[in-house]
Amino acid sequence: MTAVKQVYIVTGFCDLRKGIDGLAGIVQQDYQMDVYDDAIFLFCGRRSDRFKPLYWDGDGWLLCYKRIENGRLRWPRKKDEVRQLTHQQIRWLLDGLSIDQKRAIKPGVNGQF
Repeated sequence: MTAVKQVYIVTGFCDLRKGIDGLAGIVQQDYQMDVYDDAIFLFCGRRSDRFKPLYWDGDGWLLCYKRIENGRLRWPRKKDEVRQLTHQQIRWLLDGLSIDQKRAIKPGVNGQF
């Protein structure tokens, strides 16, 4: 297995009682995305202490469930959309920080002074 190319967050609220078929249906029907791409889709319910990642690995589905015991995720709740995350944004999210850090240092661009 190689590294996953993309990670998407489904913002807003999701019913975490849904299983693989229900969550895959949200991705396909609500957002017109291909759930069979090399991507992980992250879902969060009303409680901000648990989330589910959904992933197609080529021959089957992987659905995990994580409950945070001491803290909460800063899941974007304002819009129902799918956003692609960078590795840094994934780290921020799982550390309980917002994925939209206002004071983060932006990557430099070569050749500009």
